[in-house]
Amino acid sequence: MKRNVPSLLCIAALAAVVCVAGCDLAPKYQRPITPTPAAFKESAPQYPESTNVWKIARPNDAVQRGKWWEVFTNAELNALEEQVIVSNQTIAVAIANVQSARAVARQARAQLYPTLAANPAFTRSRTPFLGGRSGTVTTGGGGGSVTVSPSAFTESQYNLPLDASWQPDLWGKFRGAEKAAAYEAQATRADLENTLLMVQGEVASDYFQLRSQDALVQLYEDTVKAYRESLDLTRVRYNTGIASDEDVAQAETQLKTSEAQATNLRILRNQLEHAIAVLLGRPPSSLSIPVEPLTISPPAVPLGLPSELLERRPDIAAAERRVAEANQRIGVAKAAYYPNITLSASGGFESTTLDNLLKWSSRTWSIGTSLSETIFDAGARRATVEQFRAEYDGTVATYRQTVLGAFQQVEDDLSTLGVLVREVDQQQDAVNSAGRYLALAQERYKLGIDSYLNVITAQTTYLQNRQTLVNLRELQMSSSVQLVEAAGGAWATNQLPTPAQMLSRKQLPPPGSGSQ
Repeated sequence: MKRNVPSLLCIAALAAVVCVAGCDLAPKYQRPITPTPAAFKESAPQYPESTNVWKIARPNDAVQRGKWWEVFTNAELNALEEQVIVSNQTIAVAIANVQSARAVARQARAQLYPTLAANPAFTRSRTPFLGGRSGTVTTGGGGGSVTVSPSAFTESQYNLPLDASWQPDLWGKFRGAEKAAAYEAQATRADLENTLLMVQGEVASDYFQLRSQDALVQLYEDTVKAYRESLDLTRVRYNTGIASDEDVAQAETQLKTSEAQATNLRILRNQLEHAIAVLLGRPPSSLSIPVEPLTISPPAVPLGLPSELLERRPDIAAAERRVAEANQRIGVAKAAYYPNITLSASGGFESTTLDNLLKWSSRTWSIGTSLSETIFDAGARRATVEQFRAEYDGTVATYRQTVLGAFQQVEDDLSTLGVLVREVDQQQDAVNSAGRYLALAQERYKLGIDSYLNVITAQTTYLQNRQTLVNLRELQMSSSVQLVEAAGGAWATNQLPTPAQMLSRKQLPPPGSGSQ
């Protein structure tokens, strides 16, 4: 039996390619080591009163279930947060980035497979005829013909080719590029989760700040009412000859100043309401939040160990995935040192007439292989490997800095909350003292012992201390929100889709679905 030697050689070469394909030249990846404390420094309360600012996280906590804002037990805030993921445009951009990264990963995977191309063509040509007689000449057994004249002849050509080529991934270049693109897609998904967490946190912070403005508005309304009563009393005393016209002018000035300050508070409240509407993806004119002064106290935020931050913060997960990506690209760069083999084949039909195009006698085919290797590149490949190694070192440093920054944020927020607990209690004492001072000043003024200036001083002191207390309570709520954000919200790395999921066309689970 006669064997086709070229065909056997191609089959042998293909078998060898399949045996060695899949080599990965990237260094073995390990997550970079970062110094992780056993406990947060600020978790030990500085004051006995600060023991309620955090607690050990339990599976039944709202933060653990996915909707971290439920820990604040505010129905209106819950309703606002539910709208964020639906319409917020910043999140929509992040979602689009994830889809783009997944498409890029699928593009990288496509390089692992052969390409097949079809290029049907029809040509009709005219060629000068150098001698002979004119007429029609039959070509071949299929009945094709060309028209011949003393000066030229014309010819039709039909082609229906099919070309295939494949570059086997001998050294893992394409597989490495696929892995790197999948890691980047994972990083963009973590970026999406981080964006969602920040937007949700901003909604909560703006909401509590708006409620603080409502508390200040109520405070100034009460103050204006009290100042108006003081003005009425002063006018009565003036009409009876007890008080002077100067006292009346001072009371009027204080009343008008407070009215102006109360009106000014509407500016920030309106801006906060507009900001919340935009965060929800709505026009500012479509959202009206009823006035309701801030009355709730900050909850005890569930908090785990410092090591859990590495699993709960989406920005840390994104930085770690980019370290893995950079590590994989080192292997892709190393693959350039090795030769590339390309297998190609083509086949199809070719004829001078359309009737004969698909006949077996009109078939054409070719098969072949090529080998390419760079002999000299003046150190370009080595420089490329060095470039990717340096980029890897940079991503490692970025990852470690992200981890350190996360620890700092938690420590800062724990410290702030611990101090604020004591400061709020102290400020409440100051408000109580200022209230007693005002009552005494008013009584002494009514008895004619002191001038109205003492009353004004006491009223101003009382207002300032009450305003400070409102601001401190708002800062407590904002710091609680920031602590939840710093702890990663309700997210965990087990929610990050796998590389295989990022490469597939299936829809991913929605972001912000909570810990499993």
